[in-house]
Amino acid sequence: MILLVAVLSMAAACGRTESDTTATPADDGPAKPVALWGAEDGFVTPTTNVLRPPRVVLYSDGLVIADASKQLRLTDAEASETVASLENYLTGQPPTAEPKPGAPAVTDVPTTVLGVRGKDGKLLEVRAPALDQVADFYPKELSDAKKLMEGLAARAAAEGTDYVATRVRVVAEGAASAEGKPAPWPAGVPEPSGSVDPVWQKDLEGAAVSAITEAVPAGQEYGRSLFTTSSGVLFVLSWRYLLPDE
Repeated sequence: MILLVAVLSMAAACGRTESDTTATPADDGPAKPVALWGAEDGFVTPTTNVLRPPRVVLYSDGLVIADASKQLRLTDAEASETVASLENYLTGQPPTAEPKPGAPAVTDVPTTVLGVRGKDGKLLEVRAPALDQVADFYPKELSDAKKLMEGLAARAAAEGTDYVATRVRVVAEGAASAEGKPAPWPAGVPEPSGSVDPVWQKDLEGAAVSAITEAVPAGQEYGRSLFTTSSGVLFVLSWRYLLPDE
C-alpha cells in the first residue's frame, strides 16, 4: 500500500509539472496584454492623442489586435516565442532610453513604446523618443523589438479579420470654422457636456455603439465626420473600438 501511494503521488506530480509548462496556462480571469508596441506624444491633434490605440497588442490568450482595427490569433507556441523574444530584447533597458551622444536633435515626433509582461507578472515598458529617426544611436535590441512587433502588425493586416467590439470611445473636437455641411447629431449618442478643452470624450456601449458606427463610417484610423448639436454647435466627431483591457 505504501508503494502504491508513492507511485500515485509521483504520477500526480508529473502531471502537475506538464501543466505548469503549458505555453498559455489556463486563467480564470480576463486575458491580459503580454506584449505591446505603441506611440505617444509627438505633434498630433488632440483627437489623435486621445484616440490613438497601441499599434499592436498581444494578449495572454494569443489574440493580436493591431491599430484597434485588425485581429488574428497566434498559437500558444507563437505567442510564447514572441513574448520570450521581446523580453530578451527589453530586459536591462532603462524605462526611458536615450540615444548615444552625437544623435541629431529630433522634435515633434512620437515616442516609441515597447512593453512585455515578464515572468513575475509585471509589465516592463521601455520608451524610446524618435526611435524611427535615430535608430542607429539606440541599442540594436530596441530596433529588433520594434521589428518583431511590426511583423505582427503586417501579419494582422494580411491575414487577420476586422476587429470590432461592443464598446467604443467617442471624441468630439470643436470645429467652429470647419468647412462642409454638418449632419444632425446622431440620435442615441450623447452630446458634449461641460467644457470642451480641447476635446470631449466618452466611452459608450449598448445601442449608442450602433448609432455612432452607423453615423460615422470607420476610416483607416478611425471614423470622423462633422456634426451639429441640438444647440447648433459644430464638432468633428470621431471614434474607435475599445480594446479588451480598456
